[in-house]
Amino acid sequence: MLQRMNPLLAIHVLISLVAIAIGLYWAAGLLRNDRMDKATAWFLALTIATSATGFILPAEKILPSHITGILSLILLAMACVARYPKKMNGAWRGIFLFTAVASLYLNVFVLVVQLFLKVPALKALAPQQNEPPFLAAQGLTLVVFVAIGILSLKRFRPIP
Repeated sequence: MLQRMNPLLAIHVLISLVAIAIGLYWAAGLLRNDRMDKATAWFLALTIATSATGFILPAEKILPSHITGILSLILLAMACVARYPKKMNGAWRGIFLFTAVASLYLNVFVLVVQLFLKVPALKALAPQQNEPPFLAAQGLTLVVFVAIGILSLKRFRPIP
């Protein structure tokens, strides 16, 4: 049975899902050596909003999601500096790619966690989130994003 979702949580989830969708579109652009300036701006802004809105959700103590949010905001700050004031010049290209792709990975990592918590069939496969199906899903997610990062470093050469 569906429960009513806290409006703040609904907004946070919606922002997160849109950020992930745009982020995956943006990552595909990296692999084609496409700067995708508007998608980049939307991806960064919505991913920052995702992490920031996570802190306004009710919680009685610091949760792993808060630590992930802090890490994501640090990575996103670095990505924004590398992308905009530093214009991805020199080493800043690699810094931008690493931090932005890592931020997208963290968003997808949290999505996988939430899917295993909220989707009954997945929860049945891994109720403690330390069972092989959960570990395999997270392992595959990590491998995919490491591959995106490596291929981006090889293929993405932005022209100002």
